[in-house]
Amino acid sequence: MSRVAAFLARLALLAGIWLVLWLAAVARLSPVANLSVIVGVVLLTFPLVWLGRWFLDRHPTSRHAVWTTTFVHCGLGLSIGVPLARAIVTHRDWTGWALPVSPGIGLALVVLTGTACALTVATLALRGLGAPFFIALSRRLAADWLYAWTRNPMALAALAFFASLGVWFRSLLFVLWVLVVLAPALLFFIRVYEERELELRFGASYLEYRAKTPMLFPRRPGG
Repeated sequence: MSRVAAFLARLALLAGIWLVLWLAAVARLSPVANLSVIVGVVLLTFPLVWLGRWFLDRHPTSRHAVWTTTFVHCGLGLSIGVPLARAIVTHRDWTGWALPVSPGIGLALVVLTGTACALTVATLALRGLGAPFFIALSRRLAADWLYAWTRNPMALAALAFFASLGVWFRSLLFVLWVLVVLAPALLFFIRVYEERELELRFGASYLEYRAKTPMLFPRRPGG
């Protein structure tokens, strides 16, 4: 398959995922069904990641890793994206446990963490020649700028953004859902699948980068 055809195929997959997310957001579900989606579907991330890792290790080549990652990312778009969409559109139904924080502070946090997310995307595009998700996997290892402080600035910024949404919503339950349900699933994917996939694609350079750069919480480069 040519590079253009592969790119168009990825765009079609992405469009399909966005359609599913839209349908999930507008669906009318009972409280029990909604809770099952918000919590239960996220848990599907764990077997999905294990299956992806199994396929990686069966054929540990760079070419195989690219296509396996495409389908694993598609699965993550549903196992994390659908619950996230439901959590955002139904957060007003999560009664009780209101945070004593003014909406202005929550909005400021959303803007700050959203800007951080945008910066991580820009850094990946400029330094790794890639895009988030499976649209365009990085063609070179991003190891400087924001990526010199932590190996996963995008994941850290995204989790901070989602937690900030909970603060803006003044919903402690939303914040706890991000920290207790969503974050472990995302970090499990990074640790079990993504690190192995990057090792296959970038080899010794990634192993050296991983040895000197923290996985998540930033540390001054060379510190």
